[in-house]
Amino acid sequence: MSTETDVFVIGAGPAGLTAGYCLAKEGRSVVIIERDPVYVGGISRTVDYKGFLFDIGGHRFFSKSKEVVALWQELLPDDFITRPRLSRIYYNGKFFSYPLKAFEALLKLGVFTSAACLASYARAKLRPLAEPRTFHQWVRNQFGERLFQIFFKTYTEKVWGMSCDEISADWAAQRIKGLDLATAVVNALTRSLRLRRKAGPVGDTVKTLIESFQYPRKGPGMMWQAAAHKIRALGGRIMMDRELATLGYDADRQRWHIEVAVAGGGRETYTARHVVSSAPLRELVERIKPTPISLLHARALRYRDFLTVALMVRKGETFPDNWIYIHDPSVKVGRVQNFRSWSPEMVPEGMSCLGLEYFCFEGDGVWNAPDSELIALAKKEIAQIGLAAPDDVVDACVVRQAKAYPVYDEDYADNVAIIRRDLEGRYPTLHMVGRNGMHRYNNQDHAMMTAMLTARNIIAGARLYDIWNVNEDAEYHEAGESGVQDALESVRRVPEKVASDRAA
Repeated sequence: MSTETDVFVIGAGPAGLTAGYCLAKEGRSVVIIERDPVYVGGISRTVDYKGFLFDIGGHRFFSKSKEVVALWQELLPDDFITRPRLSRIYYNGKFFSYPLKAFEALLKLGVFTSAACLASYARAKLRPLAEPRTFHQWVRNQFGERLFQIFFKTYTEKVWGMSCDEISADWAAQRIKGLDLATAVVNALTRSLRLRRKAGPVGDTVKTLIESFQYPRKGPGMMWQAAAHKIRALGGRIMMDRELATLGYDADRQRWHIEVAVAGGGRETYTARHVVSSAPLRELVERIKPTPISLLHARALRYRDFLTVALMVRKGETFPDNWIYIHDPSVKVGRVQNFRSWSPEMVPEGMSCLGLEYFCFEGDGVWNAPDSELIALAKKEIAQIGLAAPDDVVDACVVRQAKAYPVYDEDYADNVAIIRRDLEGRYPTLHMVGRNGMHRYNNQDHAMMTAMLTARNIIAGARLYDIWNVNEDAEYHEAGESGVQDALESVRRVPEKVASDRAA
């Protein structure tokens, strides 16, 4: 026997829970299924390991959308704290400010390396490559080959698993927008000499990342646990440890028929007027019956995965940063989180919890490595970087996160466009939301906004909003203090492969 509901939501991450909450508040019956047996929140969940709380990936609560901030406050009114933002880069045994301060960077690199960097920069400016096509070529033109090798190549390739010679120059131009080495050096010298800057182009500094941000005192999972509690209080149902098996549409009855796989081998069936999916777009298309004509395009979509090795350290203070980017090629780790710096309430008194992030593809050697091997690697590398001694690590655990980042390869945009035309043309009551649901590298607040607008469309019975136009104009730097701005911050882009000759 099927369970009837107005709206069936796939996935209890930020997008799925936001849609469920907004709809339940308006009196709609909602069922949400979640694959995880324990946690809601998706990649924004907070893991609890023996009283140590840690975030998966690091999620600052900062948005330029008043509506998103208002919803955060509505869901979690009394539990936000303001935290200072501090991030640095580790390279060759030294720590550099992030965003880069050119004057500091040149000083720390040493006389000979700095001279080589400046000479390389001068050569790039005198003889720039015409029409740069790759990330490598674009950065070389802007900063010179030596600075590219030091501050751009290693980390970018760790995160995305692609050579910088494969990544499009368009992504580099957007990701590093507004940073000019000569201007940065002039600004650094001016500040160090305590001279007043005159108004005008020379006095314009590059926008910096936010200096502070809001954060739930026990991690972002607090937000999504609160959302789940409120949805249930409004009559909604959240079913854990369940996965979409099949999805079919009855055009005569205008109802969706949904079959759900339950852990342990059971099956449940549901019928619904609307389906909201935050599941990976590739998986959604594979579950629809009859098979959509866009199935091959969906199977071509790719994802980048990562895992966190959390080290419990017998030391109350380690380093002040929220996280440190590891640009050094001598270690595999890409980023190190310090969860006490996110919130002191996430870690027992007198202890620290450090999260070492390793970027990989699901099924590769890193992903499949035994936990014991990964923990040994993390302990070795945290000591090599100089952030903690192996003897101070008293416990550890490994958390794997599949499909953390949608990959923007050469064909992804065409594939997504074909999938959209196929599904939206045939199924007007199927709604795709969030990062994986739309195969877009959304921030948490952007994912929430797509869900909020989708809920309005469902309530209105019409597509009042095109959620695919949310955040089209990307801007990398998040300028200013923590707070609410007038416009919704735009979506972050991710690397795109260089267009092939046939595509060009």
